[in-house]
Amino acid sequence: MSSAAQEFVHLHLHTEYSLLDGACRIDQLMERVKECGQTAVACTDHGVMYGCVQFYKAAKKAGVKPIIGCEVYVATRTRFDKVNRMDGSHHLILLCKNEQGYQNLIKMVSAAFTEGFYSKPRVDKQLLEQYHEGLICLSACLAGEVPQALLAGDYDRAKAVALWYRDLFGEGNYYIELQDHGLAEDTQVLPQLIKLARDTGIPMAATNDAHYLRREDAKMQSILLCIQTGKTIQDADKMEFQTEEFYVKSTQEMYDLFAMVPEACANTARIAEQCNFDFDFGHTKIPYYEAPDGMDNQAYFEKLCWEGLEHRYGPDVPQANKDRLTYEIGVVKKMGYTNYYLIVYDYIHYAKSQGIPVGPGRGSGAGSIAAYCVGITDIDPIRYNLIFERFLNPERVSMPDFDVDFCYERRQEVIDYVNRKYGADHVAQIVTFGTMAARNAIRDVGRVMGLPYQNVDAVAKQVPMELKMTLKRALEVSSELRRMYDTDPQVKELIDTAVKVEGMPRHASTHAAGVVITPKPTDYYLPLATNDGLPVTQFNMTEIEELGLLKMDFLGLRTLTVIRDAEAAIQKKDPSFSIRKLDYDDAATYKMLGQGETEGVFQLESSGMKQVLVGLQPQNLEDVIALISLYRPGPMDSIPTYLRNRHEPDKISYKTPQLAHILDVTNGCIVYQEQVMQIFRELAGFSFGQADNVRRAMSKKKHAVMEAEREHFVHGCTEPGHECPGCVANGISEEVANEIYDEMSSFASYAFNKSHAACYAYVAFQTAYLKCHYPSQFMAALLTSVLDNTDKVIEYSGECARLGIKVLPPDVNISNGGFTADDNGQIRFGLNAVKNVGRNLIENAVTERREKPYTSLYDFCKRMHGSELNRRAVESLIKAGAFDCFGSNRHSMVEAVEGILKSIETDSRRNLEGQLDLFSVMSGEVQQSPQEDVYEIRPLAEYTPTELLQQEKEVSGLYLSGHPLDAYREKSARIGSHTIKDLTGEDAHVQDGEKVRIVCAVVKNRMMTTKSNSMMAFTSVEDLTGTMEVIVFPKVLDRFRDAIQENAVVVIDGRLSVREDEASKLLADSILPIDSYDPTRLDKGRPDPVKTAARRVFIRLPSRSCPQYDKVVNLLEIFDGDIPVILYLEDTKQKLAAPRRLYTSGHPLFFKELERLLGAENVATK
Repeated sequence: MSSAAQEFVHLHLHTEYSLLDGACRIDQLMERVKECGQTAVACTDHGVMYGCVQFYKAAKKAGVKPIIGCEVYVATRTRFDKVNRMDGSHHLILLCKNEQGYQNLIKMVSAAFTEGFYSKPRVDKQLLEQYHEGLICLSACLAGEVPQALLAGDYDRAKAVALWYRDLFGEGNYYIELQDHGLAEDTQVLPQLIKLARDTGIPMAATNDAHYLRREDAKMQSILLCIQTGKTIQDADKMEFQTEEFYVKSTQEMYDLFAMVPEACANTARIAEQCNFDFDFGHTKIPYYEAPDGMDNQAYFEKLCWEGLEHRYGPDVPQANKDRLTYEIGVVKKMGYTNYYLIVYDYIHYAKSQGIPVGPGRGSGAGSIAAYCVGITDIDPIRYNLIFERFLNPERVSMPDFDVDFCYERRQEVIDYVNRKYGADHVAQIVTFGTMAARNAIRDVGRVMGLPYQNVDAVAKQVPMELKMTLKRALEVSSELRRMYDTDPQVKELIDTAVKVEGMPRHASTHAAGVVITPKPTDYYLPLATNDGLPVTQFNMTEIEELGLLKMDFLGLRTLTVIRDAEAAIQKKDPSFSIRKLDYDDAATYKMLGQGETEGVFQLESSGMKQVLVGLQPQNLEDVIALISLYRPGPMDSIPTYLRNRHEPDKISYKTPQLAHILDVTNGCIVYQEQVMQIFRELAGFSFGQADNVRRAMSKKKHAVMEAEREHFVHGCTEPGHECPGCVANGISEEVANEIYDEMSSFASYAFNKSHAACYAYVAFQTAYLKCHYPSQFMAALLTSVLDNTDKVIEYSGECARLGIKVLPPDVNISNGGFTADDNGQIRFGLNAVKNVGRNLIENAVTERREKPYTSLYDFCKRMHGSELNRRAVESLIKAGAFDCFGSNRHSMVEAVEGILKSIETDSRRNLEGQLDLFSVMSGEVQQSPQEDVYEIRPLAEYTPTELLQQEKEVSGLYLSGHPLDAYREKSARIGSHTIKDLTGEDAHVQDGEKVRIVCAVVKNRMMTTKSNSMMAFTSVEDLTGTMEVIVFPKVLDRFRDAIQENAVVVIDGRLSVREDEASKLLADSILPIDSYDPTRLDKGRPDPVKTAARRVFIRLPSRSCPQYDKVVNLLEIFDGDIPVILYLEDTKQKLAAPRRLYTSGHPLFFKELERLLGAENVATK
């Protein structure tokens, strides 16, 4: 056979979606295939089809033919048998010839998960009999059924199995698979497989069990296996693949390897020719919505729209609104999305009818007046200039996307409704993959390489914590990482290996919100897997959209739960109150925002946001919408301009008067994507659809498209279907038009979707309004929503104290499960927040007291007998103060618990026996005397105040009757360098290793013995802002042991330890009781962290006249604080001390923005 005609195709290949086993990375695979001189390739992952769509797209893009397949596990008996060893499985390769083959394969792969899962997803002979049409089958690797029989020395069984498969799949669809990786078993099995093929006439196909692309990747693949099994490379040499032959081999290598049977190689190309399956992208497959009373669903949708229009805008609807609705209905109909609107309308309508809070909308959907009319969204798109085409662009076919927020606690009810309405087999949740991101890749690889944790941690910490950070980028931006990489060969090997696994999927899990709804059962369109027993698609979010399937986002938003709880509490006092009737121009609410009092206000809580609010003094919802859009890395640049224009409107200048009414709501700055679209439309006459396409090109920085469109923007366009006059025709000079275009392009990638910001501003305002006018009901609802998070409870309780709202201890006759506000505006602690008390007990206790309140501890225990009542629960309630109302002190009650519970136990047993003893009742021996409900509690001396506080803290996470630090508020503000929230909160920006001093109360000590047998302590401490852990090493512990008594108030000096993925900790250097603390007498002249904390910020700039100079001054104005700033100008080599008004707060976002403007090497703190 002449070498010219030699063709070969790999039909057995594992991508990275054979999780932590395959390492043929899809993005690099096609290059390798071409390099090997091959024109097609198959994807056969272990038991799954996770990667098929990605693989298909990559192949098509590279001009390689994709073959969709799977290496399935065939159960030894049936897929329903699941008993120990005997129910293992054999491997089998299946490849799709056509559409029918694909549908059969996904049916089987899905059933393998939903029915056959037993340590692996397994199909069985019965499924193969039912679904073999359209598939080509290969007998697989050494783990296949035929090779296994041969290895067991049973040639006859091997032959019978092979004939069974051939008869099932049909002549020419079943092949004996030949492999040779140089293993001992290969030499034993290979000659027998060839003999078997010759005996039976079944054709042969040569494959290589490809797990990686090139021979040198073998080591990286064994690292993956070790990550999976938790072993290190040292253990693993004894494992899995003993050779380095499992790579994607060239055609020549394959023909050399199987020189004795060249037809086995040639057959692979023949098989590839028969496999012609293509995914169907872009055709939408939306379930049909059955309208009530057999009405046509288009007519039903229009009826809902027009009725809604009148409901929303009153009897005299402006003509413009009617026109807009007519236009939208037309576009929705033409694009085939009527069913889509109806389905969303239906489940939102259901949620509202069940009293489940629904958000006002999110994302671009709020730009649709039709959605507003039928009640899908709650924001008036006309009033806020929201654009329909940003959601549904008639010039670009793509699935629209209504994301809907529901109350966090009841979101599942809506999903259950959809399941019932469309059938559980038509609904599935969506897969998402946890990938090995930069830092994790270093940690995983380091562990496998057996390097000490400290060394690996030190390297991982040098990778900046940022979204989309990659190791390649980390080496560019982090000079320390680069230095380690260049000087330490071990670090170099670590990072080089980590780069190879970086970004690979590590495990599959369920997407938090996505749900797909299909017209036919889901496994007709795509393969399913299971996660915790529930069906999950094997394709991800974007792939599902590309396949034209309907995906919905059902998001749970805690804030909606808070608003609902607060509203219900207010209605008890004022039945006419409704969150639907708020005045969105309420002056008092905006005044509160302008003072930066936004703890607990949705989206406006962070310290930087507070600073901007104070600078802006917002007057209306447009301001809040703008802030939510601007306060993000990138657009931050324009905040100072925005603020300046706000306060000095006469300084605003427009490049052309037509811009004025588009940009006046945002003080002359371009902030929103919608504004970019309006500028295209009004200045150059684009349609909104065209404008949206250009906006997309700009935000994705597609330069070719942008330059072509620039020409159209300035001079117009005459192409049929895309006609527009252009700016010049509208009287705008070429120069100005180009300037405007440049400004838009530089900003488009940061511009925010106004519809989304408007929805969020709407919710933010609702929370702010409640906080402003009904602070105790709002704070109670807020506390209930963070009940399980002690730090947040402490932070929000602190906010209550600032507002003058008292948080009272729980009371078994008054408290509910959650926090509640009483008529005097005080907040009652929720019983569910008391530790060790079951939720059922609380529910029963609250229901039971409706009849009559509890009269004593004994009365409570007796009435609660049998509902999860135990000694620990009662003691916790006593210590929290829930029984203080009965007049005994806590110490006496705690001591009495055991006696009370015993006596009740005895009574109930006696009653049971009494009922059984009929004879004695009949003979009149038993006097029916009522049981006296009294139990004498023996009075004891109460615990000390310190003990009481400590017990409250232990069972509720809070000091309820007073805080140890209350007496020291003044002193601690003077002594401490930071509060705990400054060190651990979301806005914390103290660096690793920085010296700090805190004043705090000791909550709990956990003593540990170190390896060298000395004692150290892990101490939890808290102040009025939060809690943190302090690590006290043996030397420090020996010196200061007496100071860390529980509840003691102490001053701790130490160094902060910051690690990602966990809260910051403090490594203590000294711990002194506050009362004996004398700040003037610091031992051995140690530097005082309070004085050194306000370090200085050095900023290097090219010159005073450079464009960055103004931007830096702008940033300093926003992030106002106490840290001095020194500017160094390169052209004059001079240092300038910035004036006091430009000192900075050193907020993390400030540094991020500075580094983005100037580069990290030009910013330093000393």
